[in-house]
Amino acid sequence: MSAATRNIGLVARREFIERARSRAFVASTLLLAGLAIVVSLIPLGVRLVDKATISRVAVVAGEPGLATRAIGAMDAFLNTRLDTNGSPGSGKFTFEEGRDEATATVDVREGRLVAAISIRRTDDGGLDFRVISAGALAADRAQLLQVGAFAVGILDWTASQPAATKPFITPTFAVVDSGSGSIAAPGATAPDAADYASRRIVGIVFVVLSFLTLVFYGLWVASGVVAEKTGRVMELLISAATAPQLVIGKIVGIGLAGLAQVSLVLAPAILALLASGRIGDALLGPDAGAGASLSALSPGLIAAFLCYFVLGFALYAGLYAGAGSLLSRAEDLQTVALPLSLPAVAGYFPAVLALSGSSASIIRVASFVPLWSPFVMMARLAVGTVAPWELALSLGILVATVPLVTWLAIRVYRAGVLMYGQPPTIGTFVRALRGG
Repeated sequence: MSAATRNIGLVARREFIERARSRAFVASTLLLAGLAIVVSLIPLGVRLVDKATISRVAVVAGEPGLATRAIGAMDAFLNTRLDTNGSPGSGKFTFEEGRDEATATVDVREGRLVAAISIRRTDDGGLDFRVISAGALAADRAQLLQVGAFAVGILDWTASQPAATKPFITPTFAVVDSGSGSIAAPGATAPDAADYASRRIVGIVFVVLSFLTLVFYGLWVASGVVAEKTGRVMELLISAATAPQLVIGKIVGIGLAGLAQVSLVLAPAILALLASGRIGDALLGPDAGAGASLSALSPGLIAAFLCYFVLGFALYAGLYAGAGSLLSRAEDLQTVALPLSLPAVAGYFPAVLALSGSSASIIRVASFVPLWSPFVMMARLAVGTVAPWELALSLGILVATVPLVTWLAIRVYRAGVLMYGQPPTIGTFVRALRGG
């Protein structure tokens, strides 16, 4: 083992032990784990709310009287049921006749309707059902609507004169997105509300955890450098190891402490998310959508989070290490904490937009910006809107940026050692970059 590697290891070990044994580490771990568990149980709350919700659905048809007959048939087949004690139960739908398909689509998109059913007469005399949804229609209710469509088709066939001379044509059924008009998977699979919510929850857990930890651990790096300068420890360290060894060792040590904390936070959160499905099945009955929603929490997504966490931490740690080396007092840390956190805050907002399903150009661009990609790309991955080449390009840019920022941090760190007593101004920072 070379002397450089040994020095880096010693510095990293010192930083890891110092952080892992601190009360702040234990308290923040418990706090973050508790918050992550609470967020992970939100899908269970979504299922509870959805179970008691009556879905408002509009029915439109080009043929006079068809919408009225369809509403009557669907209401009779889908809302007339008995509870286990034999008393009348409450229905899951409320049907109303819509004015036209365009108006109903706007109402669905703006949340006034859960879904709209457009019925058309086909050339062969059958019926074509198109359910327009915007992600608020659960899969089990979409399947019930398909049953209702089949019932409407049978009644429409028997009402024809004479019915016996015309063969029954099974109604066609599809769920379409209110925004794009794209047809969902065959078999009446709708954009499931529980699945949609769970994917967002998984994304929120990763995005918020990344945002908080990268900024928090970056402050650890900066405060550690300031503490060393305040106590004149840096003078002893710099005589035993070079500036690159100290910077890299500090980043590695604190990074490992951060990775250990993230693991301690993620483990109970993942268990809570998995348990929420079982608890929901026990309380509310089996729900295929709940199991499908856990597919968002895939090993690939967890691996991507770890990659972006490690690279993002190395990037932000370099920035905070360089800034911390320009300070001489712990009180001055507050003057650079806000400016250094602004890039992370600026990346957090596009990540929130990405979690809402937006695919605006600014979000795609933001997922390639190194300071923002650990948040924005994780949000896009959680909702499943990333092409493989986009992921490769985002990681490639981040990998290429980390060594550059680390080199700049080392340069500032080396110059900052000699800048005792100088205020942290822009001129000080520029002189440090120039090595003066």
